[in-house]
Amino acid sequence: MNPSIHVADVNKSFALGKVKVEALKSISVDVARGELFGLIGPDGAGKTTLFRILTTLMLADSGEATVDGLDVVRDHKEIRKRVGYMPGRFSLYPDLTVAENLSFFATLFSTSLKENYDLVKSIYQQIEPFEKRKAGALSGGMKQKLALSCALIHRPTVLFLDEPTTGVDAVSRKEFWYLLRELQQAGITIMVSTPYMDEAGLCDRVALMQEGRIMEINSPRQVTKNFKKALWSVRASDMYKLMMDLRALDQVETCYPFGQEHHVVFKGDIRDAEQARAIVSTIEASHLQMNQIEATIEDCFMELMRQ
Repeated sequence: MNPSIHVADVNKSFALGKVKVEALKSISVDVARGELFGLIGPDGAGKTTLFRILTTLMLADSGEATVDGLDVVRDHKEIRKRVGYMPGRFSLYPDLTVAENLSFFATLFSTSLKENYDLVKSIYQQIEPFEKRKAGALSGGMKQKLALSCALIHRPTVLFLDEPTTGVDAVSRKEFWYLLRELQQAGITIMVSTPYMDEAGLCDRVALMQEGRIMEINSPRQVTKNFKKALWSVRASDMYKLMMDLRALDQVETCYPFGQEHHVVFKGDIRDAEQARAIVSTIEASHLQMNQIEATIEDCFMELMRQ
C-alpha cells in the first residue's frame, strides 16, 4: 500500500543575510495511512519547514514529496482540499466568535458544521458552551480545540499539527492527545510535531530531528531499546555541584540533568553496581543516591546528538 505521506531526499535552505541556513538536509520519511506519526525535536530542528512543504505553503529546494499520492508541487490545489493544518501559532480570527470562526472555515470548503458534526463532535462539545465568545478571549486549551475543529471541518484525510500542545497546561495536553487517538480511529493520518519528549511515547512511530536532519525513525519502544549503554540515575542534596563534579570525573562519559536527578553513562559501559558506586563515592556529596535505570526517549535523543 502506498504511504499517506512520502518524503524523499528533501532539502531546504534560507538566506539569513549573507549566511545560508540549511533548514532541511536530505529528509526522507514515509508515513502509513492511518498512522499517528511524531516529529520530535527542539525549536530550529526543521519541523515547521517540513510541514509547510507538505501542506504546499512552501517549495523545497530539491527532493520530492507526496500527500495521499499527490505531488506537493503539481497537485497543490487538490492537496489543500484533502489536508487539515494547524500551525504552531494560533492563527484563527481573534475578533470572530467560536461559532463565526467555524462557520467561516466551513464556508471556505463548501461544507458546514452540521455536515461533519460526527467527526468533530467530541471536540466541539467542549467549546460549544463558549460559541458566542470571541476566539481571542479563549484559554490556551480552548483555542487549540477550536483550531483543531477548524482544521477538521472539511473532513481531511491527512492532518498536520505543528506543536499543538505548546503553552498548554498538562491536563489540556492529555485531553488533546486523547482526541488525536479518536481521530486516528476515524481513519485520519496524523503527523504531529512536538518539542516535548514525553509526548513521543504517544505516537505509533517518531522521527527524532535535530538541525534539519532526521537522526532516527522508529517506534518509541524501539528507540529506547536501541539505547545499548548502562544508564544510571544519581541524586544528592546539592544537584548542581553533583553535576559539575560528575562531569569532572575521567570515568564519566556523559552526565545530563533530568528533573530531580542526573542521568549518567560511564566510560567502558559499566554495569556493575559496586563498580559504579565506587566511582561516584569519590565525590563529596550528602544524601547520595544511585540506581540503574531504563533509558527514556530524551536519553536516546541526547545520545544520538553526540554521534
